[in-house]
Amino acid sequence: MLRHTTSLLVSLALSAGAAFAQEETAALDSQYTDADGDLVADAPTEAGDLKDPGTLVFAYTPVEDPAIYEDIWEPFISHLEEVTGKDVQFFAVQSNSAEVEAMRSGRLHIAGFSTGPTPFAVNLAGAVPFAIMGADDGQFGYKLQIYTQADSDIKEVPDLAGKRVAHTSPTSNSGNLAPRALFPDLGVVPDEDYEVVYSGSHDQSMLGVVAGDYDAAPVASEVVDRMAERGLYDPAEVRIVWESDPFPTTSYAYAHDLTPELKEKIEEAFFSFDFAGTALGEEFTGVSKFIPITYKDQWKVIRQIQKANGVEYTPAGLAAE
Repeated sequence: MLRHTTSLLVSLALSAGAAFAQEETAALDSQYTDADGDLVADAPTEAGDLKDPGTLVFAYTPVEDPAIYEDIWEPFISHLEEVTGKDVQFFAVQSNSAEVEAMRSGRLHIAGFSTGPTPFAVNLAGAVPFAIMGADDGQFGYKLQIYTQADSDIKEVPDLAGKRVAHTSPTSNSGNLAPRALFPDLGVVPDEDYEVVYSGSHDQSMLGVVAGDYDAAPVASEVVDRMAERGLYDPAEVRIVWESDPFPTTSYAYAHDLTPELKEKIEEAFFSFDFAGTALGEEFTGVSKFIPITYKDQWKVIRQIQKANGVEYTPAGLAAE
């Protein structure tokens, strides 16, 4: 099944056409430029437009309980303060839209953006992704998984036909866009063969499946794994119907208009942080460090999936989230 999934992703890339790879240009908001073709916003050319704030504001992608994650991120924030020599404030965001808007308005300097919203952050807010959580061997990512109740009659993807299935939100990659791009080749078309109900988050999708509110749900493996570790649901009550090969997980990005010296210090802080023995390391099992990435390369398949879904990186598209 995983081999078939790999062929699906390859097929998706090919269906977008070689022209996509060769001719892809930035979809940046008009206030940004991309002179070097790396698909992210260039830094301002005027020194006076570069920012070196006294306090750095850091946000992590919206989660069910932001207060818990503020504590989890505390060791990293202390390390970030030590390396940059600046105070760092954790900013608890309530939605992907709020997080993107905060960086767009200049109120947010460093952030972890979920997979699907990352292109919105890049194109609407001038975010520059540079890191991702990974293992010592350089591997990273999460899987799209379909969960149902343990005693459900859903055994294969085509069995979703006629069911009530929870997607997370319109801009979510694993929670909506990837299923819409991949599921037709697996035997079902969302909104045609089964009813799509937006739950609002991966957490709510999973809890809804456990409660029987939904017959099934496509969710991100990294989220449900952490939920199980925190005892938020009993894995014995659910069953995986299908799973994909890995997608990139949360991107870590800084605002395009920070000074080069500050960007260098921020990268140094990320790449020198030791997860071992910290709350962050305990929360994100299977990863041990931040590894370098580029938006152009690592988010290519995500952009292709979003292109297949007709996603446009506009304020209206973000608002639909």
